[in-house]
Amino acid sequence: MDDQVCPIDFRYGREEVKNIFGEKSKLQHLLDVESALARAHAKVGNISKKDADEISKKATIKYVKVQRVKDIEKETRHDIMAVTKALAEVCEGSAGKFIHLGATSYDIVDTANALQFSKATDIISKELKQLRKTLVNLAKKHKNTLMSGRTHGQYSIPITFGLKMAVYALEVDRHLERMHECKSRILVGKMSGAVGTAAAMGKHALKIQELVMKDLRLGIEEGATQIVCRDRYIELLSNLCNIATSMEKFATEIRNLQRSEIGEAAEAFESKKQVGSSTMPHKRNPIICEQVSGISRVVRSNIIPGFENAIQWHERDLANSSSERFILPHALILTDWIVYQMNDVFKNLKIFPEKMLYNLEKSKGLPMAESVMTKLVEKGMGRGEAHEIMRTCSQKAITEEKDLFTILSSNSSILKYLDKKEIKNSLDSKNYLGVSDKIIDNVINKLTR
Repeated sequence: MDDQVCPIDFRYGREEVKNIFGEKSKLQHLLDVESALARAHAKVGNISKKDADEISKKATIKYVKVQRVKDIEKETRHDIMAVTKALAEVCEGSAGKFIHLGATSYDIVDTANALQFSKATDIISKELKQLRKTLVNLAKKHKNTLMSGRTHGQYSIPITFGLKMAVYALEVDRHLERMHECKSRILVGKMSGAVGTAAAMGKHALKIQELVMKDLRLGIEEGATQIVCRDRYIELLSNLCNIATSMEKFATEIRNLQRSEIGEAAEAFESKKQVGSSTMPHKRNPIICEQVSGISRVVRSNIIPGFENAIQWHERDLANSSSERFILPHALILTDWIVYQMNDVFKNLKIFPEKMLYNLEKSKGLPMAESVMTKLVEKGMGRGEAHEIMRTCSQKAITEEKDLFTILSSNSSILKYLDKKEIKNSLDSKNYLGVSDKIIDNVINKLTR
């Protein structure tokens, strides 16, 4: 079939990650494991070094072709047998007799998976570092860019755009920690046979497994059934889902800030000819953030089969195999893609401080009710009484469509504690940012040292 079906093939994902999971790369990783196994057998004396060297030399896609493997699989109905047969065909002398010696298929598959995980997670971590750097730079630049905080979709108290970015940068930093911490648990392979006893490997079984994994720079599944235990894959998928959720969180914030009635930040249009709508010429839609939101949901959906794949009949069944062909490459490719996309969004983000100030002013001082309440408490009023006075004054300002200063400056109970100048200072957003500047400085220092 000439037409492509999966959007990953033609629309989403970066080539450097997609290439890790392509047919040629997948085959090469399987061959890498087979050649490492042959070298290990040679080191313990099970086969000759000459045969191991021949297997290693021919265990590349230069000699073993994807199409030949496919042709054999049509006959054998077994993918790994097809790989071993295709490799044996190109090996000279007696070497072909010793390919896959003592191994079961998933010794090869799961160990090759770990090699792919290693490469893909390294790329994702690299992009997370770039995103963290971008967010730190925004935190620095907008340390004093005043804007309204919002809770429940409503004005709350003032914050700075820099604080928002600092919070995001810390979240990304935690994802980097998780990715680093989980590698010792997910980058493992096995070489222990059909049920984990390594019976077919002979007396040097544990040494062979050790040598293979050392050769491939992987950890060892110390105790396995026929497969690497899937709690490891669940952890990988969970981390990817967590990252995807943060990307959607960030994207959703930009989408909201770009709303017409808010207009405080916006995605950059990539070109002068970019079209926002096929029917509404004026539209400038947050299409990248919307894409990120949609794809993050696809990434998270992979966790369900990931959990279910861990439930095996006895020492193993084959129910995990087909779904993992989808969920593992897709989750890794798409997670990398949305991290990359969000970094692009933040690097080119259009920020409108004047609109942030305008929206604060439009609130008629209501978000500063807490500030005045706090000042009243400082002056000696009870906290409960101060809260009630400010609640009733705020409601009156809303009902009468007046600014809060007008209502407060005519309230005798308040004037007993605060004069009009003190009220005005308490209603000044710049005076109610707490220690946000210190928080931002601390984040910057932590993430740039």
